[in-house]
Amino acid sequence: MAKKPMNIALIGCQFMGKAHSNAYRQAPRFFDLPVDPVMKVVCGITKEEAEGAAAKYGWQETSGDWEEVVNRPDIDIVDIATPNNTHAMIAIAAAKAGKHILCEKPLSTNMRDAKAMMDAVEKAGVKNAVSFCYRRAPAATLAKQLIEEGKIGQIYHFRGQYLQDWIVDPKFPLVWRLQKEVAGSGAHGDLAAHTIDFARYLVGEIADVTGVMETFIKQRPKLAKSDDRLGGVASEEMGEVTVDDASMFLVRFANGALGTIESSRFCLGRKNYNRWEINGSKGSIVFNVERMDELEVYFHDDPPNLRGFRTIQVTDSCHPYTGNYWPAAHIIGYEHTFINQAKDFLEAIANDKPYSPDFRDGVRNQAVLEAVEKSSETGAWVKPEAI
Repeated sequence: MAKKPMNIALIGCQFMGKAHSNAYRQAPRFFDLPVDPVMKVVCGITKEEAEGAAAKYGWQETSGDWEEVVNRPDIDIVDIATPNNTHAMIAIAAAKAGKHILCEKPLSTNMRDAKAMMDAVEKAGVKNAVSFCYRRAPAATLAKQLIEEGKIGQIYHFRGQYLQDWIVDPKFPLVWRLQKEVAGSGAHGDLAAHTIDFARYLVGEIADVTGVMETFIKQRPKLAKSDDRLGGVASEEMGEVTVDDASMFLVRFANGALGTIESSRFCLGRKNYNRWEINGSKGSIVFNVERMDELEVYFHDDPPNLRGFRTIQVTDSCHPYTGNYWPAAHIIGYEHTFINQAKDFLEAIANDKPYSPDFRDGVRNQAVLEAVEKSSETGAWVKPEAI
């Protein structure tokens, strides 16, 4: 029996557009989905950019006009993989058109627009998702299960770091991620947003923050040509860097736990070091995206002569998602977090079930990001805006 088609429109063709395209193409190959995802149309900055993406990734149609695309009656899902300052206008228009929406993180560049997006999807009654894809790593999902089962007891500490090194070279060009009017913030919104999401997902809501932010290189060559990874070709003309290169902050959780969160793009040797550690009254859990198929655990109720951190290889079929891929120890990776995300979002739509993280989660994340920015300016503890 043929499954109901679910027509998808992707807005944005570069790094995240590539990841999302691959997810929709692969999800039905690994999971028995309740619907048939159809890669209907991809929209780029220009029609030519969209045509290149369609040829590479398998989209049926192309467009250079996102407004026309989101208002098409044959589109069910709008996937937003564009720079941050365009998220709000696309999402609000898509919500008004009755489309389900998956949006890249951070939800927007500021609280005003993020809340407007949340209000629009909730008023329209459409399913909505923020692409905090790392939640869908099997090890992270297993960590959530262990915490909910009480395996590590009362949580005392969350310690998160997201470290990269791709802009250490002062000659690296001024890509959009280094411009506040487009990105909203730098390493803070790009990297710390993921760590904040993990903290909220695994520990609970954040009550107070205090922190600092710094920009190490104030000027860079302007961008002559972008690529579909993270960089591009530098020009001879210089421009101002208007976002942070690094942020560090302390966290007090509403449940009494304490945390630290650090993000930086200036840590030589760290390529995508997205690592966190959680310490509780009965044990500890450690996860690192660079070792995505492993979860380190310590359980204090082990026999004294056997206590110590041990590594769980989460590729066996008894772990979340992994039974749909390869035999044990045939590892999965970054792309599979997006495939798992697409699978869960499509199922939420088909079965009319809640999806998390949604736009409300995105707004709460944005509230923490902005509280840290205020703290960096004032030197005080700041409470994230209540939602």
